[in-house]
Amino acid sequence: MKVCLTGDSIVLRRLNTGVDPVCAPLFDMIRDCDASFTNLEIMPSDFQGDPALDHGGSHFSAHPWILDELCDAGFDLFAAATNHCLDYGISGLRIAIEELKKREILYSGVGLTLEEARRPAYFSHPKGTVSMLSCCSTFARGQEAADQTRSMQGRPGLNPLHFSTTYQVRPEELSVLQQISAGLGLEKIKQEQIKLGFGYPAPEGTLTLDGTRFVEGSATRILTTPNARDLEEIGRWVREARVVSDVVIVSVHTHEVGYDADGTISWEKPGEFLEVFARDAIDQGADIVVCHGQHLLKGMELYKGKPIFYSLGNFIGQNELVDMLPEDSYTFYKVSTDVTPHQVYKTRTLNDKKGFPADRRFWETLLPICKFAEDGTLSSMEIHPVSLGLGKSAHTRGLPFLAEGEEGESILSRFESLCAPYGVSFTRDKGKLILKQE
Repeated sequence: MKVCLTGDSIVLRRLNTGVDPVCAPLFDMIRDCDASFTNLEIMPSDFQGDPALDHGGSHFSAHPWILDELCDAGFDLFAAATNHCLDYGISGLRIAIEELKKREILYSGVGLTLEEARRPAYFSHPKGTVSMLSCCSTFARGQEAADQTRSMQGRPGLNPLHFSTTYQVRPEELSVLQQISAGLGLEKIKQEQIKLGFGYPAPEGTLTLDGTRFVEGSATRILTTPNARDLEEIGRWVREARVVSDVVIVSVHTHEVGYDADGTISWEKPGEFLEVFARDAIDQGADIVVCHGQHLLKGMELYKGKPIFYSLGNFIGQNELVDMLPEDSYTFYKVSTDVTPHQVYKTRTLNDKKGFPADRRFWETLLPICKFAEDGTLSSMEIHPVSLGLGKSAHTRGLPFLAEGEEGESILSRFESLCAPYGVSFTRDKGKLILKQE
């Protein structure tokens, strides 16, 4: 069985994947696979719903026909838990879910209750069944779904992967923070909140400043840990999927960063909690963990012979072509509501001089094709370099195509360097990477 994976799909225009000579060879590969996965980064709510104040960086919505475009492109499984899935509130999410259900699209990661959002999607093929679970670690408070109780309805939302963040600082730095907290009267406020029943004492050895936790350590570092409840509840469905499918995919939408070996924060490293979660997902029964969210490539780890892609970046990146934006987006970018949508994005990037249009990393991705033996084990993998056309005009860039020549070799080399810290190496064959399992 051949299973292919992609990162974020932000679709706002027709794709023409069967007739465009530039992108057709790539999508022919996708259609040739037995099962194909993508992350649905933009919700098909037709710009309806209630715009959220706390949005995912830009209000994303699209016409429902984008789902038909993605299905025609060959995709079978859609991850829907992202930081943008509630850009138009619960009302917009309900509309998007209806559009997905109307087309009988296989999706995971959002639902009318937490239990519904946690559940996997199952794609059946003559060669086997592929299951996929979708969760998200980057979201605004209240966007996570909640379960119903005996007396109250649940809350629609996404499948959350919460994590705790603690800032480790040196002893002398912690002492200064304690003095500041006392001087500002924050300690007195905290004690009063605890007396009133609205707060709880911080764990021993922890200083809490306005909800931010600090602990003493030998070096400054951000420590992150996955939430135990989410670890167990997501793991519960991974174990279920393991029993009733041949290949299990766990999808994580995540924007958090980690550290290089020398302790320097790096945009291209995953958060510590994500590594813990991904390995646990495989321990629970996943065959593949695929992450996305920051719109750039990160490395791949082989854990117990199973791949963890820490970020596949963008796959389709038409985010500059949003038709309409709510008032909050204009306020966020400090522009007048008289400005047309694309000019908002031009303002954000200083006419392509900063942000996504000025950084090649956001326009490079991969198409991994994983081949599974009849017993369900990964036998081999081929990884194709993909370009999103940096340097093209705004209305043509963002549509992926197979990268060739020097560009393709550069993408593969960068990915190899990102995988090296995990001890993963590949062989090259005619413009692609090959991984063979013993």
